[in-house]
Amino acid sequence: MAQCVQSVQELIPDSFVPCVAALCSDEAERLTRLNHLSFAELLKPFSRLTSEVHMRDPNNQLHIIKNLKIAVSNIITQPPQPGAIRKLLNDVVSGSQPAEGLVANVITAGDYDLNISATTPWFESYRETFLQSMPASDHEFLNHYLACMLVASSNEVEPMEQFSKLSQEQHRIQHNNDYSYPKWFIPNTLKYYVLLHDVSAGDEQRAESIYEEMKQKYGTQGCYLLKINSRTSNRASDEQIPDPWSQYLQKSSIQNQESYEDGPCTITSNKNSDSNLLSLDGLDNEVKVDGLPNNFRAHPLQLDQSSDPSNSIDGPDHVKSASSLHETKKANTGIIHGACLTLTDHDRIRQFIQEFTFRGLLPHIEKTIRQLNDQLISRKGLSRSLFSATKKWFSGSKVPEKSINELKNTSGLLYPPEAPELQIRKMADLCFLVQHYDLAYSCYHTAKKDFLNDQAMLYAAGALEMAAVSAFLQPGAPRPYPAHYMDTAIQTYRDICRNMVLAERCVLLSAEILKSQSKYSEAAALLIRLTSEDSDLRSALLLEQAAHCFINMKSPMVRKYAFHMILAGHRFSKAGQKKHALRCYCQAMQVYKGKGWSLAEDHINFTIGRQSYTLRQLDNAVSAFRHILINESKQSAAQQGAFLREYLYVYKNVSQLSPDGPLPQLPLPYINSSATRVFFGHDRRPADGEKQAATHVSLDQEYDSESSQQWRELEEQVVAVVNKGIIPSSFYPTQYCLNSYSDNSRFPLAVVEEPITVEVAFRNPLKVPLLLTDLSLLWKFQPKDFSGKDNEEVKELITGEPEMIGTEVISEFLINSEESKVARLKLFPHHIGELHILGVVYNLGTIQGSMTVDGIGALPGCHTGKHSLSMSVRGRQDLEIQGPRLNNTKEEKTSIKYGPDRRLDPIITEEMPLLEVFFIHFPTGLLCGEIRKAYVEFVNVSKCPLTALKVVSKRPEFFTFGGNTAVLTPLSPSASENCSAYKTVVTDSTSVCTALISSASSVDFGIGIGSQPEVIPVPLPDTVLLPGASVQLPMWLRGPDEEGVHEINFLFYYESVKKQPKIRHRILRHTAVICTSRSLNVRATVCRSNSLEDEEGRGGNMLVFVDVENTNTSEAGVKEFHIVQVSSSSKLWKLQNSVNLAENKEAKLASREKGKFCFKAVRCKEKEAAMQSSERYTFADIIFGNEQIISSASPCADFFYRSLSSELKKPQAQLSLHTEKHSIEDAVRLIQKCSEVDLNIIILWKAYVVEDSKQLILEGQHHVILRTIGKEAFSYPQKQELPEMELLKFFRPENTAVSSRPSVDQLSNLIKTSLHYPESFNHPFHQKSLCLVPVTLLLSNCSKADVDVIVDLRHKTTSPEALEIHGSFTWLGQTQYKLQLKSQEIHSLQLKACFVHTGVYNLGTPRVFAKLSDQVTVFETSQQNSMPALIIINNM
Repeated sequence: MAQCVQSVQELIPDSFVPCVAALCSDEAERLTRLNHLSFAELLKPFSRLTSEVHMRDPNNQLHIIKNLKIAVSNIITQPPQPGAIRKLLNDVVSGSQPAEGLVANVITAGDYDLNISATTPWFESYRETFLQSMPASDHEFLNHYLACMLVASSNEVEPMEQFSKLSQEQHRIQHNNDYSYPKWFIPNTLKYYVLLHDVSAGDEQRAESIYEEMKQKYGTQGCYLLKINSRTSNRASDEQIPDPWSQYLQKSSIQNQESYEDGPCTITSNKNSDSNLLSLDGLDNEVKVDGLPNNFRAHPLQLDQSSDPSNSIDGPDHVKSASSLHETKKANTGIIHGACLTLTDHDRIRQFIQEFTFRGLLPHIEKTIRQLNDQLISRKGLSRSLFSATKKWFSGSKVPEKSINELKNTSGLLYPPEAPELQIRKMADLCFLVQHYDLAYSCYHTAKKDFLNDQAMLYAAGALEMAAVSAFLQPGAPRPYPAHYMDTAIQTYRDICRNMVLAERCVLLSAEILKSQSKYSEAAALLIRLTSEDSDLRSALLLEQAAHCFINMKSPMVRKYAFHMILAGHRFSKAGQKKHALRCYCQAMQVYKGKGWSLAEDHINFTIGRQSYTLRQLDNAVSAFRHILINESKQSAAQQGAFLREYLYVYKNVSQLSPDGPLPQLPLPYINSSATRVFFGHDRRPADGEKQAATHVSLDQEYDSESSQQWRELEEQVVAVVNKGIIPSSFYPTQYCLNSYSDNSRFPLAVVEEPITVEVAFRNPLKVPLLLTDLSLLWKFQPKDFSGKDNEEVKELITGEPEMIGTEVISEFLINSEESKVARLKLFPHHIGELHILGVVYNLGTIQGSMTVDGIGALPGCHTGKHSLSMSVRGRQDLEIQGPRLNNTKEEKTSIKYGPDRRLDPIITEEMPLLEVFFIHFPTGLLCGEIRKAYVEFVNVSKCPLTALKVVSKRPEFFTFGGNTAVLTPLSPSASENCSAYKTVVTDSTSVCTALISSASSVDFGIGIGSQPEVIPVPLPDTVLLPGASVQLPMWLRGPDEEGVHEINFLFYYESVKKQPKIRHRILRHTAVICTSRSLNVRATVCRSNSLEDEEGRGGNMLVFVDVENTNTSEAGVKEFHIVQVSSSSKLWKLQNSVNLAENKEAKLASREKGKFCFKAVRCKEKEAAMQSSERYTFADIIFGNEQIISSASPCADFFYRSLSSELKKPQAQLSLHTEKHSIEDAVRLIQKCSEVDLNIIILWKAYVVEDSKQLILEGQHHVILRTIGKEAFSYPQKQELPEMELLKFFRPENTAVSSRPSVDQLSNLIKTSLHYPESFNHPFHQKSLCLVPVTLLLSNCSKADVDVIVDLRHKTTSPEALEIHGSFTWLGQTQYKLQLKSQEIHSLQLKACFVHTGVYNLGTPRVFAKLSDQVTVFETSQQNSMPALIIINNM
C-alpha cells in the first residue's frame, strides 16, 4: 500500500470516536448561521481535546486517554441511502487528485527506474469518508449516540421552556418506536444543556441569570453558557481571522453543490475529516409536528425528495439563505466562515468542548462501563446452566424457534437490545472508544465465543474484527496480531452476511495493520480478495493499493505492480474516474514501455489516448495514439484501422482548437529522409515516332556508382579540352539528381524557371491503406541578387508565394497497406535566391470502409475524388537528412560527427540555355562494322542562346558527324537511290582491279597530333543555337567490332553565350544501347614480294593476303555478303592491284564461307611520301563492282581514323623514348623498322538482308591495321589467353638486363634476297656432261642504314630428306662475297650453278649474313630465304 499521512495507530482511534447528538432551537441555529455554519459545524475544528484525559476503569485503575476526539452531529432520523453514499464516495475520490508538480518517488528495481507517487491522498480521503459514512447497525455500538447536546439561545422568550421542549423531543426520538434511526447507546442518554449567547447583540446579564437558573435545575455538570459572535459581521473584512473550518467544509462542497442544485430540497451534508458521522448544515426543512418545531432532519445522504409537497421551504429567509448559499457554493470561494467570531470566541468553543468532555461525557462513560461490568461479573458468578436460564429470563420474548433456524442460514439470530451478549459487546465498544484496549479485547473475546456458540454470525464477525484490532492496539503488544480473526470476519461478512460494506471496513483496517508490519504480500492478497463486480470504485482503489504493496516489497515486484495498476485503471475507468484511470495506465506504462510487449503497449497507449481525450487533454491523447501508430504494430488490420480512425478523430479536434496555429507533425506515413532524391530540370520527353529523346538523367534511373564515375570522367575530359588541357579549380561535376550516394556537401545550383522535383520515399507501416490528399512541399525562400550588387533586404518567405516559387499539389496519393511508395513533388522557382525545402504538408486520412469513427461518417464537402475519405487531418512532416559521417581528421575519427547534407537547399541562379537532343532513325541493332546514317536534332528550349556545343564519348569509333571534307563530294544518283551512307562515284569497267588513288589529311577528321579524339565539336552552323531554334545534323554510326550489347555514353557539353558566374557550362547525357551481331571476320598478313621489278624500278613490293570469313549465323536474316571494295590507307604504302581474282569478279560470301584475296602493295611516290608531315594519308581503292566508294571522304575515312586514333599515339611515344639512348639501341631500332610496315586495309561490304519479305541492303566496313611483316592481323579484337598457373618460386631472381638483341624475325627482314633464273633449262647431256646455268642473286637493303653483307655459297644441304627431294649441285666461281649496301640499295650478283644430272634442284642454298656497318660483330645472322627456288633441268 502507498504511504499514508496517519499511522495505523492514529488512524484507528480517529475512525472510532464517541458520538454526540446535537438538538438546537431555531433561535440558536440562527445565531450560528451568522457564521455560515451550523452548530455541529461550529464545533468541528475544536472537537479534539488538547490535553490528556483521565478516567478510572472498573478495577479503579487510572486510565489515560490521549488525543481524544468527539464527534458532534445533528440528529438525523433517516438512515443514509446506499446510492447517496456511493455518490459521495465517488465525488470524494474524483475531487482528490495528485498535486500538480508533485515530485514522485523514483524507485529503481532491477533495470526499471519508475516514477511513482508515494502517497495516494484519494485513497485516504475515500477511506476516511467511507468509515465516517457507515450507517449505525444493531450488531455493534461504536457509532451510536452516547449523549445529546440541547442548545437554546439567550435571546429566546422562554429559554427554560425551550430546553424542556428540546429534552422531550430527544426523548421522543429515542424511545418512540416510530423512529428506528438514529441509534442510541444506552436508554438513559446523557443530556447536556447549552445556552448560546450572542455577545454583540444579546443582553449579557439576562444570559447570566438564565445560566444560573439552568445550574439550579440541571446541576453545574450538566449545563454550559457559550458566548459567541463577539464582533459584528460587517466588520468582518477589517482584520484577518484564521478560518479553521474551510479544511473540513471544503471536502464536502462537492456534494453540497449537487444537493443545492437539486431543487427546492436544500438538504446538504458536510463531510468532516475528523468525525465519523456526517453533520448537516442546518438549512433543512422544518415541519411543525404537534405544534413543536421539528428540528431533526432527513439524512443528508437522502436522494431527492422534492416531489413531496410537505418539504417545501417555509419562510422567506430560508429561500433567501438557500439561494444565496447556492450561489456562494457555486462561487465556492466567496464564503468566510466564522465571520462574527474572534479568537477569544475560538478559545471559548475549545473550552466548552473540554468542559463537556471532562464534566459530562467521560463521567457518563465511566459510570456506564461500571454498570455493565457489574452485570458481567454477576453473570460470570452464575453457573452455566443457571446462566442459560438467566439468559432466557433476560431475553424475554425471543423470536420463535422456526425463524431462528431460518435466520441462521443467513446471518444468524437477532438479539433483543437487553440480551446479555449485547451488554458484553456494549462494554467492549465503550472500552474501545476510550482507548482501553486490554479490557476491550477480553470483552470482545468473550462476546465472540458466545456469538459463535449461538451461530449468530453477523455478531461473531463484528466481535472478531474488533478483537483483532484491539489485540493489535494493546499497549506493549502482549499478543501478536490475530490476522486469522480478520480473515474469518471478512469471509463471514462477505459470504454469509452478504454485507460488503462491513467486509470492506475489515479489509481496510487489516491491510493497514499488515502494511505497518511490512507484510505486503499478505496485504496485497487481502486487498485483491475484496475486488468484485459490485463496486468498480472500491475494486479500483483496492487494486491500486495492492499494486503499491507489490512495489513496496523488499524485492519489488515490478511487473505485478504494473499489471495491477492496469486492472485498477480499468476499474477506475468503469467507475467513471477518468483522471485516475489515466494516471494508473500512465504509471503502468513505465514498466511495459520498450520491453517488446507491443500488444500490451498498444492497449495501454490506446486507453491513455481515449482517457486523455475524454479529459480534453488532447495533446496527451494525440501523443498516445501516435505511439500506437509509429511502432511496428503486430495488431490486426481491423484493430489498426480502429486505432488510426481514433487518432484522426482526436487530431481533428485538436486542430480545430487552434486552427491558425502551426501545422502539427504527423506520424504517418513513415518518411525515409535519407532516400529523398532531388532532381533539377524538366522531365524527359518520351520518344515521338522516329524521334528518340536523349536519355539524360531522370529519377527512374537507378544509381550506379560505376556509370556516375564514367560520366564524371567524361565531363572532366571535355572541361579540360575547353580549358586548354587544365581542369579549373572551381570545376565541380554537374549533378542533376542528388541522392544519398551523391556528394551533397555544397549547395546545389538550380536554374530559374526550371522545375525542381523532390522524390519523397513514403512507407505505410500499417495494414490499412493511407490516403494523402493535397500533398505538396513546404519551403522557405530568400530572394537574392547574385550579380554582386548588395541586396540589403533579404525577405524571408514561407510557403504560399506562388509568384516566387510555384508549388505542385498532388490531389490524391494512396499508399496501400505495408507499401513503400515514392511521391514526386515539384517546385517552379520564378526568382533567383536561396531556397530551403523544409518538408511535406498533406491531409492524412484513410479510405472510407464500412466502418465510421464513433458514428461520424465522411465529413461533408471535405473531399471529392476517386477514393472516399473517411476523415482527414492537415499536418506536416519535416525532411531532415543526416549528412555523411566525417572520418578525415583524428578528431573526427574518435568522435561521431556528421557533415552537412545540402540537397534540399538549392541556390536558384540566373537563367541558362537548355538543350534538348533528339535522335532520328537511330538503330538499336547493327551488324559488327555496319555503317548506318542517322540524324541528330539539337533544340534550344530556353530563352538564352547556347554555344560551344561538344560531344564526348569513351567510344569515339562508334559515331561521327563527318569531317571537314564532307561537303566536297557530290552524291551519285545510285547512292541516293540505295540510301547509301557512303559517298560513291560510278566507274567505268576498264579500271577494275587497279587502284584508284585519293588522299586526305587526318587533321580534317579531328585526328591531329595531340588532340583528344574523344572530344568532338558538334558542327553547328555559326556555332550558336538561338533560343527556340533547332538544327538537324547527320550522324554516321558504325557497329562495334565485338558482338553483344553495348552501352555507349554520349555527353553533350554546351555553354551560354553570356558568361554566368555560378554555372559555367551545362551538360546533357545520352546512353545509347546497341546490340551487334556477327558479320565478317577479316585476317590479313603482309609479306615481301620476291619480284624486284616494279614500275618505278625501286624495290620493296609487298603482297597482302586477306582472308574474309562470313561468321554471321543468319539470325539477322542476312543472305550473303558482297565484298564491294578493298581500300588501303597509309602514309607510305598503297595497294596497286589485285592478284588472280579476274575470274571471280563478284566476291560473294554465303553463311560460313571464307574468301581469300591477294593484293600487291607498293610504296607511295616520293612526293606523296613527302607530305607525311601534313598528316596526309594516301587512300587506294580496289573495286569489285562498278561504283567506287570514296574511302578518303566521310564517313569511311572518319571511322578509319577513329579506329586508328587509339593506335596512333603509341609509336610516337616509343620514338621519344629511344632518341637519347646508345647507338646499340639505335641499331636495334633500325633493324626493327625494317620489319615494320604501316599499311591499313579497309574492307567495304554490302549485306543482303531479307526482312518482312523485303530485301534490304546493309553496308559496312572492317579495318585491319598491318604493323609487322609476316605477322597476322585481325579486324576483331583477339581474346587474351590467360596464362597457366605457375608454381611459386622462392628465390631471388638475378637482375638480368633484358637483352637488346633483335629477334631473328626482325633480322631476316634486314636484307631481301631474290634469285632470278629460268624455271626450266634444257641441256644436251650427251654432248656436254656439265650443265652451267647463269643465276642472278639480287640483294636489297630494306633498312635506312648501311649494311655489310656476306654471301656464302659453300653451304650444302645435309639433311637426307632434302637430298631425297632435290638433287645435289655445285656453285662455280667465288664461294664468298663481301659487299656493303647503302640505304635501300639493290645489288645484283651474277652466279653460276653447275648440274651433272637432269632433275629438280633447289637453288635457295646461298647463306647471307648481314650486319650494320657501324656495328662490330653484333647481330650477324643468316638471311635464309624461306621459299625454295626450284629449277628443272631437262635433257635435250
